Amino acid sequence: MLSAPPAVLAEVFPADRIDLVLAYAELLATDGVVRGLIGPRETPRLWERHLINCGLLAAALPADATVADVGSGAGLPGLVLAIARPDVRVTLIEPLLRRTTFLEEAVARLRLDNVTVVRGRADAVHGLASYDVVTARAVTALDQLATWCMPLVAPTGALLAMKGSSAAEEVAAAEETCRRLGCAPAVIEELGTELAAEGAVEPIRIVRLSWADPTRVSLPLRGQRVPRGSRGGKPRRKRRKS
Repeated sequence: MLSAPPAVLAEVFPADRIDLVLAYAELLATDGVVRGLIGPRETPRLWERHLINCGLLAAALPADATVADVGSGAGLPGLVLAIARPDVRVTLIEPLLRRTTFLEEAVARLRLDNVTVVRGRADAVHGLASYDVVTARAVTALDQLATWCMPLVAPTGALLAMKGSSAAEEVAAAEETCRRLGCAPAVIEELGTELAAEGAVEPIRIVRLSWADPTRVSLPLRGQRVPRGSRGGKPRRKRRKS
């Protein structure tokens, strides 16, 4: 069962977005579990491990940014960022049909007008659009993630990869790949440290990757089209088996 929301929720999300966070949490704890997007053992710790954890990332987003969430799954962190930051425009990139169906339904039910759902792998979007921020959580190791995600990052943008205690090891292992891609040295950051000092949350660790020389990056301009089949808002009425 979904536990009562912790008091720190009001420190992470704007007051006028709390109802949306509660509705999304309920959706994850019910449909998300039934449809295999969230493990039943995760339900009691949805707040701390998933929603608040992802909500802390919102502070790292520039104002009015375009954001792509690669391998969005059940919408973590992409949907959480769209709820926490109504000023940003979020594209959820996810290859599996059952997951994109859930994401479309969630976007419609929560009435989020700043979210687009794209069914496909990250490399299917290469050359079609670029974003101020690209996010990923629990997708793959940093060297592979950089290969998939950096072609989506705008010249002055960044990849913000949510990582755990192995962040430093992943950065070291990915150093040659990142250099070959034209990235500046990766930076490891901690978010939520002030709340952690109060004992309210566990801080999160992200790896920030940006371009070494933005003037040499050749990417599509903002506003160019995304793949056919991309959509936000209302979910499809007709479903196919995944």
